[in-house]
Amino acid sequence: MKKSDKIIALESNNDYIHITTGGSQLRVYLVDDDTIRFRCTFDEEFAPEHSYALVKTAWEDDLDELFAAERTRVTPIAPNVEEADDYYVTRTAKLEIRLTKDPFGIEIYDTDGNLLYKDLKERTFMEDSHGRRYHYSVINAGDHFYGFGEKTGKLNKRLQYLRMHNTDTCGHDAELSDPLYKHIPFYVRFNDHTRKAIGVFYNNPFDSAFDLGREWSGYWDKYSFYCTDGGDVDMFFINGPTIPEVVERYTDLTGKTALPPLGNTGYTHTTMFYTELEKDVDKAILEFVDRCKANDIPFDMFGMASGYTCMPNGKRYQFHWNSAKFPDPAAFMAEMKKRGVAVTPNVKPGILTTHPDYDEFADAGAFVKDETGEKPENERYWGGFAGFPDFTSKAGREIWERHMTEALLDNGIEGIWDDNCEFDIQNADAVVDGDGRPTTVEGMKPVLGNMMAYTANHALTQARPNTRPFIISRAGFAGIQRYAQTWAGDNYTCWKTLKYNIPTILNMGLSGAANHGCDIGGWFGPAPEPELLVRWFQEGVFMPRFMTNSSNTDNSVTEPFMYPNYTPYISRAVKLRYALAPTMYSLLREASVKGSPVMRPLVYEFPNDPNCWDESFEFMFGPNILVANVTDPGATEKSVYLPAGTDWYDFRSKKRYEGGQTISVPVDLDTIPMFLRAGAIVPTTSGVTNLHTQTIDHLTLLVEPSAAGSFTLYEDDGETNDYKDGKYLATTFTIAPGAAANPYSTDGENNAGTFPASDESHEVTVIRATCDGSYASRVERVEMDVFTHNVQPFTVAMAGPSGERFIEKFFDPAKWEVADEGWLYDMETRTTRIKYANPSGDYEIRVNYAINDLVKM
Repeated sequence: MKKSDKIIALESNNDYIHITTGGSQLRVYLVDDDTIRFRCTFDEEFAPEHSYALVKTAWEDDLDELFAAERTRVTPIAPNVEEADDYYVTRTAKLEIRLTKDPFGIEIYDTDGNLLYKDLKERTFMEDSHGRRYHYSVINAGDHFYGFGEKTGKLNKRLQYLRMHNTDTCGHDAELSDPLYKHIPFYVRFNDHTRKAIGVFYNNPFDSAFDLGREWSGYWDKYSFYCTDGGDVDMFFINGPTIPEVVERYTDLTGKTALPPLGNTGYTHTTMFYTELEKDVDKAILEFVDRCKANDIPFDMFGMASGYTCMPNGKRYQFHWNSAKFPDPAAFMAEMKKRGVAVTPNVKPGILTTHPDYDEFADAGAFVKDETGEKPENERYWGGFAGFPDFTSKAGREIWERHMTEALLDNGIEGIWDDNCEFDIQNADAVVDGDGRPTTVEGMKPVLGNMMAYTANHALTQARPNTRPFIISRAGFAGIQRYAQTWAGDNYTCWKTLKYNIPTILNMGLSGAANHGCDIGGWFGPAPEPELLVRWFQEGVFMPRFMTNSSNTDNSVTEPFMYPNYTPYISRAVKLRYALAPTMYSLLREASVKGSPVMRPLVYEFPNDPNCWDESFEFMFGPNILVANVTDPGATEKSVYLPAGTDWYDFRSKKRYEGGQTISVPVDLDTIPMFLRAGAIVPTTSGVTNLHTQTIDHLTLLVEPSAAGSFTLYEDDGETNDYKDGKYLATTFTIAPGAAANPYSTDGENNAGTFPASDESHEVTVIRATCDGSYASRVERVEMDVFTHNVQPFTVAMAGPSGERFIEKFFDPAKWEVADEGWLYDMETRTTRIKYANPSGDYEIRVNYAINDLVKM
């Protein structure tokens, strides 16, 4: 056993601090004020820098050229090391890092002296007799652990043991199974005493495990540990102090979520069934698309299962079409495009030894090699033994991209669905190229999933340079969000899965993968019963990946209209998803810029409320909508906790509730309990049933104006990369409750110009719109539904650079409906409904609640 027992020598230069201990070497990099890297090796020398995960570095890396379009090199903070009696200390503007001498350990403090992180001294870094490497940290009272990528069970992982090993877990238990498909060794630790969050990322793709206080000993403080089967202990400490800041900084390191095409955020369907038909699969799929329209189900994308490659001998030969199933693939794709439906074919990395192109791959040196490094490593796969393309080799990527382009992209395919890409190769000594640094596959398996998605991304970009690439991936390592939408694999059909898929998505969002989801209806098992299917669609409304998928064990096919008496419920759920399309797309844009999750645990938004710290099944859809999906059969009421610190308003009835309480909400099969927080702004639309062919030309903004709030609506053309050149429009709507400032008035005074002055009890509420970007919005008209609780407005006005004017008040709803502009107060819902042509540029709506004293007049 080797241990980092005590500091023997410490040296520093402008790039890092180098520490020698009795059993290891350590380098400390001050990446920036909030990010500190600690790289520990038990080898004689540090291996060259060689990371597939990082897009932000402060050192030279072998793969800088490969990732030149993604990676940013920053200058590290030059460490100024001071020596005290028991420790060395270095600082950034935000952190103080203490390196204790004997025993050696790391302690990190903020500038107020709060301890943020501490090693378990005497067991800090260790290597056991089997070559496994450990890092031990102290657990404090009040610590909660979130993230860890794709994990089952509840949100908080305290007292759990979690394994990082990507594998095919078909029909897994959504509460208890571990591991699943992704390998993302990152977590957020939140302390409920200090209300501070930190992040820890281990940049190491070897199989590993986290013990989060499940193991303990009376001889030691409570501790957690990370254990890896190989490689360095390469830890990044990420400062908060809030959870959103931790997630943003982690995604600064590993990359933001790729912005998908707008059309691919709509409803998607797939199933194993259609493509397993012996012939005329193209007709069956087109019939499904037409049935969606006939059943009033909005629809945008079809995921084509792998049966299209299944030959008469029952073998799946990737990049080969079965001509009986698809006589003319290009004509089929053209027909789907006419219907406004994108097609993403399933692509699997296994090339069977009987595959017509196997020898070509082998001769090109494109496969993962056996332990000799000479022959392909063939292992069991669908239909027999197969070789696996080595996506860490140029040869592997090039031949894969060429076949993908010729077989799929040249036939009109515009998206790729990477499946069965866990590369769960049993021979740990098999060899990959590692882009010029050959190594065993045991430390690269999850990276192969990332690089398979990277290759698809490159192929799509080469084929259509200005079309936004779209990839879906079942497996991967930290950073997979840069290339692909992800999903939690082959879930089991039952009510428990419906419930426990929620925290799985929440933790993936906290782990940087915002564009994630789970199969609606369940993939494996019997057909979902009608009520379960309805509830699953209602949950799917808020998942970025909104897809039904099935391989049912009773020969049934999960379809949105499989139970005709329940189809109207499903139709309304899907229409709600499309109504929320402007919000969903805006949240995905936020994820692509800040790394923010779309579905957020309550603690993300409400860290000061103890009832939110471990809440696993309610969540926030963006910053403003609380969702409490019904996940129990036969429910007639739903218990909902409303976080403290804000008021809440029922999404449908507008009824107000104080925060900090649990309420019981009556529910029927049509109910999705949703609540807006005070200060919410929610962009919606209506009437859109296909995001590929229809334009969102009108918006309804739901506005709750009793508190300050903001939301940024994002628009672009939805399909090209022009947004990267500034051709987008980001309109930030802000609420100033009771504010009367008018930036467009001539004298700068409150209530200046023609606006009537407000009295002390009923002031003017201002909703401002501030625009950024050069894209010309396609939105022609806007309706603003302002919740108005006690007093209806006296006047409503619009102000902008061209001047200010009153908006006409209507008393007759029928006349208001046909007017181009005007406002109406709806007594039944207590909502002020304002509509107007969408201005070009900044503007504000001013709602004046001054009391018109008719008696005094």
